[in-house]
Order: sequence, then structure tokens, then C-alpha cells
Amino acid sequence: MPKGGWPAKKFGNYIQFSFGDYYPKIPVFQLLKNTAKRAPDRVFILHPKRLTFGEVDELSDRLATALASLGIKKGDTVGIFLWNSPEFVIAFYGILKTGATVTALNPSFKEKDAKHQLDDSEAVALIVDGELYPTIENIRRELPRLKHIIVTGEKKFPETYLFDELLKNYPPNPPKVEINPEEDIAALQYTAGTTGLPKGCMLTHYNLVSNALQVALFSAVAWGLHDEENVTLVHLPLYHSYGMTVCLNASALAGGQIVIQKRFDPVEWLELIQKYRVNAVATVMPVISFYVKNPDLLKKYDLSSLKFVNNGAVPIMLEVAKEFEKITGVTVTQGYGLSETSPVTNSNPKVHIKLESVGPPFPDTEEKIVDPDDPTKELPPGEIGELAIRGPQVMKGYWKRPEETAKALTPDGWLLTGDLAKMDEDGYVYIVERKKEIIKCMGFTIAPAELEAVLLEHPAVFDCAVVPKPDPEKVEVPKAYVALKPEYKASPELAEELLKWVNSKVAGYKKIHEVEFVASIPRSLAGKVLRREFIEREKKKVSG
Repeated sequence: MPKGGWPAKKFGNYIQFSFGDYYPKIPVFQLLKNTAKRAPDRVFILHPKRLTFGEVDELSDRLATALASLGIKKGDTVGIFLWNSPEFVIAFYGILKTGATVTALNPSFKEKDAKHQLDDSEAVALIVDGELYPTIENIRRELPRLKHIIVTGEKKFPETYLFDELLKNYPPNPPKVEINPEEDIAALQYTAGTTGLPKGCMLTHYNLVSNALQVALFSAVAWGLHDEENVTLVHLPLYHSYGMTVCLNASALAGGQIVIQKRFDPVEWLELIQKYRVNAVATVMPVISFYVKNPDLLKKYDLSSLKFVNNGAVPIMLEVAKEFEKITGVTVTQGYGLSETSPVTNSNPKVHIKLESVGPPFPDTEEKIVDPDDPTKELPPGEIGELAIRGPQVMKGYWKRPEETAKALTPDGWLLTGDLAKMDEDGYVYIVERKKEIIKCMGFTIAPAELEAVLLEHPAVFDCAVVPKPDPEKVEVPKAYVALKPEYKASPELAEELLKWVNSKVAGYKKIHEVEFVASIPRSLAGKVLRREFIEREKKKVSG
């Protein structure tokens, strides 16, 4: 980005501003500290218990002191395995205050997924919800680097520390650490790949702070949500970059208030919006779809405080979104982002919403459509190609994966997203299809190769391919095409056995929903599974 930032750009009726040199080179935890210093008594967390900015800052200081006493230092990685909660917020900022890197795990993980992320990230400590501890207990001996486990709740487990006891017993004197915001990694954000297990995106402090600033000021300028007026419902999982940046860090920076929902519950979701006069909700399409299918439930609650509902992570369903607007009177919009971009890169401004589009690029974010086979060739408006992005929120690279980093990031800083898109004359971006073969289920990304590896462990499976199957509620669900070994015969009983085989080993959102037996699995000369043939077959079934 040039000194002074990019000139203001016009996208249709909307003029996108530039923050110029304002992007602060500070640690992520400084977002919280700055607001705590400015307004220590302002309530930050409204629900499930009230905590002020000053209190959250002090509690995270206490945790940082405790972690430092256990030997946690700059360069270490500490995991968070928690449901949405005030403890997550305290843990997130407390870990960062030691100079360590956060890696947050999906609380629905089973042993296999949790072990991979903790092992790959080289985590030396973990903060885990008491109800999730049995998952960790089963794999703890397989993780020699994992020296310290801190448990939330009241039950103490062998060789663990209680979270609340550490906060009580240690003073708010965190270690003094030197952070290089542009180089030091704040978060290892794991995302599904197409050729193997999930990989960690190295998000620096500068990446996360920049994106939090972009979100906060875009919300203020483009949607009129100003600091102390902003009450955000946090039902998106905080372990996911969508929740972490849009709901948590942007609110910490702007002085906004958050209402935390442990996990999505449709009645509580509405009750919380009504009770706390929530005015901003970032969500995913399956949630909007659920309420459209249950309009009587929706009409029981006062949603007049809501200024908008933003859809991200999965493609929007236009008719469903319009029906939600009709029932509630609340504007639906959509944006776009990736784990690799901290995550937000696009969003629709209030003055010029194109609902079928993810909107123009965020401030100081460059985008272009390039030839998928030749990224040096930029395509004109209207042509479909691969979306490339450059901006302050783009990751440093993939953790311990230099070859994959080199494929994704060009020498001059462009991220090749793997998503096929087009751009209109106004500069609005439309996501057409994923070049990558990941499966998007309720906003989660699933790597087909990961599920295929589990299937291939079954003695009956000779070869297999896992592909996305369109689903009216979840957008996509995994479906397996299986070629059996000669000594096995296809049957409904064997299909059910294979489903149980895989689904007992993976997180709930990764479960395979259907098995179809085929004579063989098509592969390229290089041995790559040609999933596209099965994907097209599934699309034809839907279209009739």
C-alpha cells in the first residue's frame, strides 16, 4: 500500500474511502487496552455476564501473568478449546499479552481433529472447557509438546489448572514483551485444504488489527453504526476468524458491546436481540433460512433495533434473503472473506446494496480477476476468473507449508483465493464457484481429502471420492462415492456401516450424509481424484 493509502474509489453510488497511514502497528491486545483506558467502566460484555472493558483488560492481564509463570513466552503457541463465552475473550487477549500465538479449535472437534491442530500448531498449552476436556484427555499422551492444560468450570481434572483459580491467584502484571506487529504471528487460523488436513494461516498482529479497523470504520461510515451505539450479537463461533474479527476485535477497537451466545439456539437468538436491543448481526445463510421457514417464531419478537443482518461464509440465497427482509423489515446484506484474509475483504454498503454480490473491496484492499491458468493475466469486467486480493489483512503465509504459501501468494503480495468470480463495471464482486474443491457446510469448510483418508482405512474400501451434495438447509453436505474391493458387495447395510465408520471419527459438521457405490473412481494420470465428474452428477440431480 502506498504512503497515504489508496485514493478514494467510486463503486457505483458508493465512494470507498481510504484510511491512508492510519493502520496502527500495534499488538492485537492493544485494541482492548486502548478502549479500557478510554472507557474503563463501559460494559463490553452484556451477556451472559456483564464485564466492563476495564474488567476484561484486568482479567486478561491476570491470565497473562499466570501463563508467564508457567513458562509461556513469545514464540509459543497456546490453544483455545472453548465454546463462545467470556472466558474465550479473556483467554484470547490473555494469551496474546504473553507474546504467544493463539490457535483456536472448533469446540465440536473430536479426538482426530483436535490432535491434528494441537500437534501441527506445536501448542505447548491449552485452555479447554470442562465439558470438552474428555476429548483432550483421550489424546493428551499423544501430544508430548502439550505441557499445560487449563480448564474452565468448577471441576478439577488430574494434572490441570483451574482457569478461575489462576485469575484469582495471580496479579494483573503481564510480562513486558516486544511485538513486531508486521512479523509476529497473533493467530494460527486453521482452514481446510483440498489436498490434505487443515492448514494454519499465519495471521500477524498487523493483519488482525488492520481488518478490525476496516470492519469497525466500514460499519460506521457505510452503515452508521458508531462506537457506543453498536451492540453485536455474537453467535458466530469465536474460534472462527469471522467471529473473532467481526464480532470481537472490531468491537474491542470501537468500544462496541457484545452479547455472547454459547452456541446457536433459535429462540434464545431472538430473545437476546429483543432484550439487549442488538443492532448488528453477522450470521450465515442457514440461520436466515431457518427463520424464513419458521415465520411465526420470527414474528413473536421485536427486531426493530436491528439495522442489518450480514451473511458471510456461504453463498446467499436471494429469494430466502428477500423473504427474511419482507417478514422482518430488516435489511439483509452479504460480504466475503477467507481465513487467509483475517477474514473480511468485501461487503455491501447501505447506500448501494447489490444483494447477489459480495460487494466492492474493503478500504485499501485491491482486487482483480485473473486467468485461473495464468495469474499474470488480468481479465476485464464481466469475465469469470480467479479472484486475487491484496491488502493489509492478507496473511503472512501457511504455517510450515512453504510450497503451498508460494502457490497462494505471488511475489508482489497478491493472494490467489481459489475462488472463481467476476467483477461488474461498478467494481462489485460476484462469487461464481470455488476453484478449490472444499465443501461448505453451514459456514464450515471441509476438506474432501480428509474424509477420503478416513474412508480408505475401512477394509472394504478400494477407492473413494467425497464431494459436496447440495442441501437446502446446510448449503452443502459431504457425500461419498465408494469403489469396493472385489471381495465386498454393495448393500444398504455396508453403506450404513461406512457412514458410522467415518462419522464416529470426525466433527459433527464433517459427517458424511450419503454413500453411493460405483465401479471405479476416475483419476487423472497423476493420480488425482477427478471429483468434478461427481460434482456435476450431483448438480444434475438437483436440476432434474
